Amino acid sequence: MLMNWPIKQITAEEEVYPKLLRQIHDFPKALYCRGNLSLLKKTCFAVVGTRKFTSYGKEVTQNMVRGLVQAGFVIVSGLALGIDTIAHQTTLDCEGETIAILGTPLNQIYPPENSKLARSILENNGLIISEYPSGYPGFRMNFAIRDRLISGLSKGVLVIEAHEKSGALITAKCALDQNRDVFAVPGNIFSSNSYGPNFLIKNGAKLVTSAQDILDEYGENLKLFDLPANGEKSTLSTKDPVQKIILAILDNNETEFIDDIIRKSEKETSKIIAALSILEIKGLIKNTGNGKYRKI
Repeated sequence: MLMNWPIKQITAEEEVYPKLLRQIHDFPKALYCRGNLSLLKKTCFAVVGTRKFTSYGKEVTQNMVRGLVQAGFVIVSGLALGIDTIAHQTTLDCEGETIAILGTPLNQIYPPENSKLARSILENNGLIISEYPSGYPGFRMNFAIRDRLISGLSKGVLVIEAHEKSGALITAKCALDQNRDVFAVPGNIFSSNSYGPNFLIKNGAKLVTSAQDILDEYGENLKLFDLPANGEKSTLSTKDPVQKIILAILDNNETEFIDDIIRKSEKETSKIIAALSILEIKGLIKNTGNGKYRKI
Protein backbone atom coordinates (compact mmCIF):
# COMPACT_ATOMS: atom_id res chain seq x y z
CA MET A 1 0.00 0.00 0.00
CA LEU A 2 1.26 3.50 -0.90
CA MET A 3 -0.23 4.68 2.39
CA ASN A 4 2.91 3.36 4.07
CA TRP A 5 4.69 6.41 2.65
CA PRO A 6 3.16 9.63 4.00
CA ILE A 7 2.57 12.60 1.70
CA LYS A 8 4.90 15.48 2.48
CA GLN A 9 4.22 19.00 1.27
CA ILE A 10 7.23 21.19 0.53
CA THR A 11 7.03 24.83 -0.49
CA ALA A 12 9.27 26.82 -2.80
CA GLU A 13 10.70 28.69 0.20
CA GLU A 14 12.09 25.52 1.78
CA GLU A 15 15.70 24.43 1.34
CA VAL A 16 14.68 20.99 0.11
CA TYR A 17 12.81 22.47 -2.88
CA PRO A 18 14.89 21.69 -6.01
CA LYS A 19 16.92 24.67 -7.20
CA LEU A 20 16.59 23.87 -10.91
CA LEU A 21 12.82 23.71 -10.67
CA ARG A 22 12.70 27.03 -8.86
CA GLN A 23 14.39 28.61 -11.90
CA ILE A 24 11.47 28.07 -14.29
CA HIS A 25 9.02 30.94 -14.60
CA ASP A 26 5.92 28.93 -13.65
CA PHE A 27 7.30 26.73 -10.88
CA PRO A 28 4.68 25.33 -8.48
CA LYS A 29 4.52 27.05 -5.13
CA ALA A 30 4.23 23.65 -3.44
CA LEU A 31 5.07 20.05 -4.25
CA TYR A 32 3.45 16.95 -2.76
CA CYS A 33 5.94 14.14 -2.33
CA ARG A 34 6.08 10.50 -1.34
CA GLY A 35 9.43 8.85 -0.80
CA ASN A 36 13.06 9.92 -0.72
CA LEU A 37 13.26 13.73 -0.69
CA SER A 38 17.08 13.65 -0.88
CA LEU A 39 16.74 12.89 -4.61
CA LEU A 40 15.62 16.50 -5.11
CA LYS A 41 19.21 17.55 -4.37
CA LYS A 42 20.77 15.22 -6.91
CA THR A 43 21.40 15.65 -10.64
CA CYS A 44 18.34 14.51 -12.57
CA PHE A 45 17.87 13.56 -16.21
CA ALA A 46 14.52 13.01 -17.93
CA VAL A 47 13.72 10.14 -20.29
CA VAL A 48 10.37 10.29 -22.10
CA GLY A 49 8.65 8.84 -25.15
CA THR A 50 5.61 7.22 -26.64
CA ARG A 51 3.17 4.90 -24.92
CA LYS A 52 3.03 2.61 -27.98
CA PHE A 53 6.70 1.73 -28.24
CA THR A 54 8.44 -0.71 -30.59
CA SER A 55 11.00 -3.37 -29.71
CA TYR A 56 13.62 -0.90 -30.98
CA GLY A 57 12.34 1.78 -28.60
CA LYS A 58 12.40 -0.62 -25.66
CA GLU A 59 15.96 -1.74 -26.35
CA VAL A 60 17.18 1.83 -26.86
CA THR A 61 15.53 2.99 -23.62
CA GLN A 62 17.08 0.17 -21.61
CA ASN A 63 20.50 0.84 -23.10
CA MET A 64 20.36 4.61 -22.60
CA VAL A 65 18.99 4.46 -19.07
CA ARG A 66 21.58 1.90 -18.03
CA GLY A 67 24.38 4.24 -19.11
CA LEU A 68 22.82 7.28 -17.45
CA VAL A 69 22.35 5.39 -14.18
CA GLN A 70 25.99 4.29 -14.32
CA ALA A 71 26.99 7.95 -14.64
CA GLY A 72 25.11 8.83 -11.45
CA PHE A 73 21.95 10.44 -12.83
CA VAL A 74 18.58 10.20 -11.11
CA ILE A 75 16.14 9.21 -13.88
CA VAL A 76 12.98 11.31 -14.12
CA SER A 77 9.85 10.35 -16.07
CA GLY A 78 6.08 10.53 -15.90
CA LEU A 79 4.97 7.00 -14.89
CA ALA A 80 2.99 6.73 -18.12
CA LEU A 81 2.68 3.46 -19.99
CA GLY A 82 5.33 2.81 -22.62
CA ILE A 83 8.76 4.45 -22.63
CA ASP A 84 8.18 6.10 -19.23
CA THR A 85 7.49 2.72 -17.65
CA ILE A 86 10.56 1.17 -19.27
CA ALA A 87 12.73 4.06 -18.07
CA HIS A 88 11.54 3.72 -14.46
CA GLN A 89 11.73 -0.08 -14.45
CA THR A 90 15.17 -0.23 -16.04
CA THR A 91 16.46 2.21 -13.44
CA LEU A 92 15.12 -0.05 -10.68
CA ASP A 93 16.57 -3.13 -12.37
CA CYS A 94 19.94 -1.37 -12.41
CA GLU A 95 19.53 -0.45 -8.72
CA GLY A 96 19.49 3.24 -9.63
CA GLU A 97 17.31 6.07 -8.36
CA THR A 98 14.21 7.37 -10.10
CA ILE A 99 11.57 10.08 -9.70
CA ALA A 100 8.05 9.78 -11.12
CA ILE A 101 6.10 13.00 -11.66
CA LEU A 102 2.33 12.58 -11.83
CA GLY A 103 -0.42 14.56 -13.51
CA THR A 104 -2.78 13.45 -10.74
CA PRO A 105 -2.74 13.73 -6.94
CA LEU A 106 -0.53 11.22 -5.12
CA ASN A 107 -3.54 9.32 -3.81
CA GLN A 108 -4.69 8.68 -7.38
CA ILE A 109 -2.00 6.83 -9.34
CA TYR A 110 -2.54 7.08 -13.08
CA PRO A 111 -2.51 4.93 -15.03
CA PRO A 112 -3.77 2.43 -12.42
CA GLU A 113 -1.84 -0.31 -14.23
CA ASN A 114 1.33 1.29 -12.88
CA SER A 115 0.32 1.22 -9.23
CA LYS A 116 2.65 -1.72 -8.68
CA LEU A 117 5.50 0.19 -10.36
CA ALA A 118 4.80 3.22 -8.15
CA ARG A 119 5.05 1.04 -5.07
CA SER A 120 8.28 -0.51 -6.36
CA ILE A 121 9.77 2.96 -6.87
CA LEU A 122 9.05 3.84 -3.25
CA GLU A 123 10.32 0.50 -1.99
CA ASN A 124 13.62 1.16 -3.76
CA ASN A 125 14.31 4.57 -2.26
CA GLY A 126 12.70 6.51 -5.11
CA LEU A 127 10.35 9.48 -5.13
CA ILE A 128 6.89 10.28 -6.51
CA ILE A 129 5.86 13.92 -6.97
CA SER A 130 2.73 15.88 -7.85
CA GLU A 131 1.81 19.54 -7.71
CA TYR A 132 -1.81 18.59 -7.06
CA PRO A 133 -3.16 18.06 -3.53
CA SER A 134 -5.32 15.06 -2.65
CA GLY A 135 -8.83 15.43 -4.01
CA TYR A 136 -7.84 17.70 -6.90
CA PRO A 137 -9.85 16.91 -10.08
CA GLY A 138 -8.10 14.76 -12.65
CA PHE A 139 -8.34 16.98 -15.73
CA ARG A 140 -6.77 15.66 -18.95
CA MET A 141 -4.83 18.91 -19.41
CA ASN A 142 -3.05 18.30 -16.10
CA PHE A 143 -0.70 15.86 -17.82
CA ALA A 144 0.52 18.45 -20.32
CA ILE A 145 0.91 20.95 -17.48
CA ARG A 146 2.88 18.32 -15.54
CA ASP A 147 5.38 17.93 -18.38
CA ARG A 148 7.07 21.24 -17.50
CA LEU A 149 8.03 19.72 -14.14
CA ILE A 150 9.67 16.69 -15.77
CA SER A 151 11.96 18.98 -17.77
CA GLY A 152 12.23 21.66 -15.10
CA LEU A 153 13.61 19.22 -12.55
CA SER A 154 16.16 17.82 -15.01
CA LYS A 155 19.47 18.85 -16.46
CA GLY A 156 18.41 17.49 -19.83
CA VAL A 157 15.64 15.58 -21.60
CA LEU A 158 16.01 12.54 -23.83
CA VAL A 159 13.18 11.73 -26.24
CA ILE A 160 12.88 8.11 -27.43
CA GLU A 161 10.11 7.39 -29.95
CA ALA A 162 7.30 9.92 -30.14
CA HIS A 163 4.55 10.34 -32.71
CA GLU A 164 3.43 13.73 -34.00
CA LYS A 165 1.05 14.46 -31.10
CA SER A 166 3.02 12.73 -28.36
CA GLY A 167 3.21 14.31 -24.93
CA ALA A 168 6.97 13.74 -25.10
CA LEU A 169 7.16 16.63 -27.59
CA ILE A 170 5.43 18.86 -25.04
CA THR A 171 8.13 17.94 -22.55
CA ALA A 172 10.80 18.74 -25.14
CA LYS A 173 9.22 22.13 -25.86
CA CYS A 174 9.11 22.88 -22.13
CA ALA A 175 12.78 21.93 -21.91
CA LEU A 176 13.69 24.38 -24.68
CA ASP A 177 11.67 27.15 -23.02
CA GLN A 178 13.49 26.43 -19.76
CA ASN A 179 16.94 26.42 -21.38
CA ARG A 180 17.40 22.70 -20.76
CA ASP A 181 19.32 20.37 -23.06
CA VAL A 182 17.22 18.29 -25.46
CA PHE A 183 18.53 15.01 -26.86
CA ALA A 184 16.80 12.65 -29.28
CA VAL A 185 17.42 9.17 -30.64
CA PRO A 186 16.93 8.98 -34.44
CA GLY A 187 14.55 6.39 -35.84
CA ASN A 188 13.20 4.76 -38.97
CA ILE A 189 11.92 7.49 -41.29
CA PHE A 190 8.94 5.27 -42.22
CA SER A 191 7.82 4.83 -38.62
CA SER A 192 5.31 7.24 -37.07
CA ASN A 193 7.09 6.73 -33.74
CA SER A 194 10.20 8.31 -35.23
CA TYR A 195 8.46 11.54 -36.20
CA GLY A 196 9.09 13.24 -32.86
CA PRO A 197 12.82 12.48 -32.40
CA ASN A 198 13.61 13.12 -36.07
CA PHE A 199 11.66 16.40 -35.98
CA LEU A 200 13.55 17.50 -32.87
CA ILE A 201 16.92 16.63 -34.43
CA LYS A 202 16.10 18.61 -37.58
CA ASN A 203 15.27 21.55 -35.35
CA GLY A 204 18.41 21.55 -33.25
CA ALA A 205 18.11 18.74 -30.69
CA LYS A 206 21.31 16.79 -30.12
CA LEU A 207 21.34 13.47 -31.95
CA VAL A 208 22.48 10.65 -29.68
CA THR A 209 23.00 6.94 -30.26
CA SER A 210 24.38 6.05 -26.82
CA ALA A 211 24.39 7.35 -23.26
CA GLN A 212 28.04 8.23 -23.77
CA ASP A 213 26.99 10.83 -26.36
CA ILE A 214 25.05 12.58 -23.59
CA LEU A 215 27.92 12.34 -21.12
CA ASP A 216 30.37 13.66 -23.72
CA GLU A 217 28.12 16.69 -24.25
CA TYR A 218 28.64 17.71 -20.63
CA GLY A 219 32.35 16.91 -20.55
CA GLU A 220 34.05 18.58 -17.60
CA ASN A 221 30.70 19.40 -16.03
CA LEU A 222 30.43 15.75 -15.00
CA LYS A 223 32.22 16.78 -11.82
CA LEU A 224 28.96 18.50 -10.79
CA PHE A 225 27.13 15.21 -10.64
CA ASP A 226 26.53 13.16 -7.51
CA LEU A 227 29.36 10.70 -8.04
CA PRO A 228 31.40 8.75 -5.49
CA ALA A 229 33.91 10.66 -3.38
CA ASN A 230 36.85 9.34 -5.43
CA GLY A 231 35.46 11.08 -8.50
CA GLU A 232 34.88 7.90 -10.47
CA LYS A 233 31.63 7.08 -12.17
CA SER A 234 29.44 4.76 -10.17
CA THR A 235 29.45 1.15 -11.34
CA LEU A 236 26.53 -1.20 -11.25
CA SER A 237 26.53 -3.97 -8.73
CA THR A 238 23.92 -6.33 -7.43
CA LYS A 239 22.50 -7.21 -4.05
CA ASP A 240 20.31 -10.03 -5.37
CA PRO A 241 21.63 -13.41 -4.13
CA VAL A 242 20.71 -15.31 -7.31
CA GLN A 243 22.43 -12.70 -9.48
CA LYS A 244 25.52 -12.91 -7.26
CA ILE A 245 25.63 -16.69 -7.75
CA ILE A 246 25.47 -16.28 -11.53
CA LEU A 247 28.27 -13.71 -11.54
CA ALA A 248 30.40 -16.01 -9.39
CA ILE A 249 29.84 -18.87 -11.84
CA LEU A 250 30.77 -16.69 -14.81
CA ASP A 251 33.92 -15.55 -12.99
CA ASN A 252 35.39 -19.03 -13.41
CA ASN A 253 35.01 -19.39 -17.18
CA GLU A 254 34.93 -17.21 -20.28
CA THR A 255 31.45 -18.44 -21.24
CA GLU A 256 28.85 -20.77 -19.74
CA PHE A 257 25.81 -22.48 -21.21
CA ILE A 258 22.56 -21.59 -19.50
CA ASP A 259 22.00 -25.26 -18.60
CA ASP A 260 25.36 -25.35 -16.84
CA ILE A 261 24.55 -22.13 -14.97
CA ILE A 262 21.26 -23.64 -13.77
CA ARG A 263 22.97 -26.87 -12.72
CA LYS A 264 25.82 -25.17 -10.86
CA SER A 265 23.56 -22.65 -9.17
CA GLU A 266 21.20 -25.32 -7.83
CA LYS A 267 18.39 -22.77 -8.24
CA GLU A 268 15.04 -22.96 -10.01
CA THR A 269 15.21 -22.51 -13.77
CA SER A 270 12.69 -19.65 -13.73
CA LYS A 271 14.74 -17.73 -11.15
CA ILE A 272 17.95 -18.14 -13.17
CA ILE A 273 16.31 -17.01 -16.41
CA ALA A 274 14.84 -13.93 -14.70
CA ALA A 275 18.19 -13.10 -13.07
CA LEU A 276 20.04 -13.48 -16.38
CA SER A 277 17.67 -11.00 -17.99
CA ILE A 278 18.23 -8.44 -15.23
CA LEU A 279 22.01 -8.87 -15.39
CA GLU A 280 21.86 -8.27 -19.15
CA ILE A 281 19.88 -5.07 -18.61
CA LYS A 282 22.45 -3.95 -16.05
CA GLY A 283 25.20 -4.55 -18.59
CA LEU A 284 26.99 -7.00 -16.29
CA ILE A 285 26.72 -10.03 -18.58
CA LYS A 286 26.25 -10.67 -22.30
CA ASN A 287 24.32 -13.33 -24.19
CA THR A 288 26.84 -14.50 -26.80
CA GLY A 289 24.33 -16.70 -28.63
CA ASN A 290 23.51 -20.41 -28.63
CA GLY A 291 22.49 -20.25 -24.97
CA LYS A 292 25.89 -19.03 -23.79
CA TYR A 293 26.63 -16.16 -21.41
CA ARG A 294 29.79 -14.36 -20.35
CA LYS A 295 30.60 -11.70 -17.79
CA ILE A 296 31.38 -8.19 -19.06
